[in-house]
Amino acid sequence: KDHARQMPDDLRVAVSPADGRVDSMGPIDGRAFTVKGRPYQVDELVGDPEEARRYDGGAGCVVYLSPRDYHRVHAPVEGTIAEVRSMPGDYYPVNAIGVRHVHNLFVRNRRVAIAIDTPPESGMGRVTVIMVAAMVVGRITVAGIDARDVPIGVHRFLDADRRLVVGRGDEIGIFRLGSTAVVFFEPKA
Repeated sequence: KDHARQMPDDLRVAVSPADGRVDSMGPIDGRAFTVKGRPYQVDELVGDPEEARRYDGGAGCVVYLSPRDYHRVHAPVEGTIAEVRSMPGDYYPVNAIGVRHVHNLFVRNRRVAIAIDTPPESGMGRVTVIMVAAMVVGRITVAGIDARDVPIGVHRFLDADRRLVVGRGDEIGIFRLGSTAVVFFEPKA
């Protein structure tokens, strides 16, 4: 519900993008990030090698949403959505069984990366939230894209008339059931 969570006043503080379980948190080392005990290449998660470079030496976290959790994703930071990258993929379960048995699960599953440019005074640069689909997640919807499911491809919001400004805690996406959100921060954050 609106105003159910009190957001911190300090722009240098990020909040969780979802009400779920933090499965991992740590550094991005050599453009790799460990998700649920397995290394993943950041460029595969965000869908762009150039974009992945900005996160080398930064940090990330993974928030797992079980079927019983709230399935909306919120902006962890204040800023402007610069672009949304929608990548095709499968719908394997992202629970412990799926992680154990499906190699490279998080880059094999369908995912949507939402890049948010933060104000300079926050010191965070760009923060990317990756929504990873899972079994029974029929679709992902994202703020600013008027479609039942985010169409595959890159959707840019760089024109002044299309800019999508979000406050910390604003809804930016919905899983049509449950899955995982991965968040990447630049080294300066």
